Amino acid sequence: MSDHSSLIADDKHFAEQFPLTPLDDYLIHQTPDPVRVMWTGDPRAYERYWMVSHDATGDIVVATGGSFYPNLDRAEAYAIVNVRGRHTAVRSFRKVGADRADLQVGPIAPVIIRGLREWRYILEPNEWGISYDITFTDTTRQVFREPLSNSAAGIPPGRRNDVTSGFEGFGDVSGWVEVDGERFELDPGSAGTRDRHWGTGRGVGGPSMALGGRLHVGTNGNAFVAFPDWTLWGDRLYYPFGDTRKGCTKVLKPTRRLRFEPDTQVFAEAIVDYEFATGEKAQLHYEKIGQQTAFLRCGMYGGTPGGDIHQGGYDGPDMTEGETLDLTRPETRIGVRGLDEHLCRVTRDDGTSVLGVYQTIDPVAYEACVSERPGWEFL
Repeated sequence: MSDHSSLIADDKHFAEQFPLTPLDDYLIHQTPDPVRVMWTGDPRAYERYWMVSHDATGDIVVATGGSFYPNLDRAEAYAIVNVRGRHTAVRSFRKVGADRADLQVGPIAPVIIRGLREWRYILEPNEWGISYDITFTDTTRQVFREPLSNSAAGIPPGRRNDVTSGFEGFGDVSGWVEVDGERFELDPGSAGTRDRHWGTGRGVGGPSMALGGRLHVGTNGNAFVAFPDWTLWGDRLYYPFGDTRKGCTKVLKPTRRLRFEPDTQVFAEAIVDYEFATGEKAQLHYEKIGQQTAFLRCGMYGGTPGGDIHQGGYDGPDMTEGETLDLTRPETRIGVRGLDEHLCRVTRDDGTSVLGVYQTIDPVAYEACVSERPGWEFL
């Protein structure tokens, strides 16, 4: 348990001070309300972090994320470790409680060392045999993602639409990952991407709280690739700290040619043509590395395999659960496919090659190619 978490656990009086929290002692207020009081009464309001990283060789993929739902008094987190196709996930749930600065949920205990600069992702030992201590140091300039929302287009009609804002970035990672007693050091060249988003909706509560709208588990998928001179994060290019190019650059809709595993319809390879708002163009070749995928259904995106727990949908006592999957078995991949983070060797048309993540919704991406959706073709 982190030092901060220990202090909170040792102080039994925060709950009786509700709605005040330790954060209210900082000079950070934006409204007359205490920090614990949300800006909206929508039960699907959320605060969320997400991170995917890999070692320098591509043998290890780590995906982790967590969400607070203050209006539901629910907190959850997940951690996924994939070592050469051995895919283990741990999920944990608790009440938000009095202190939203305490990010620990069960054995998943991230710590913000320096905002916008450094996080420490910790998974404490647990019965599923995985743990890690990973320091993520930001290397690209974060840019605020303005809320995109047509307030008149909510579902059902007359309701304000959902809204998301936040920021994203890339960084170097260091530390270690342990699986069944075997420790793997994250050598130089290990890297990752992360985001911090907040808003309303985005699948919170699953089908029962979708209000007649689409159950959001992503849109068309994304790509997260860090080249030395620019980084691709979905629909934006971000730049290293100190780069003379200001802000970020919009990425226009790409043209995709995709190849899939014939027995599972899970992504395997892609050639994608990009055009940027600057008028520049780039072609990227994605080649999935073995079965180095983080299947985010195991992180509650679209409902957990077996239990069908959606983000924000668990309303029981504190709980930690998990499972280990053998991804070399096609039937296993079919059973967990959904919003998937595929670790790839990514080669740019100028010959530059790095490791990066290609995110698809499987088998929706395959079906988009079958239906000849504009911008989607088979490779």
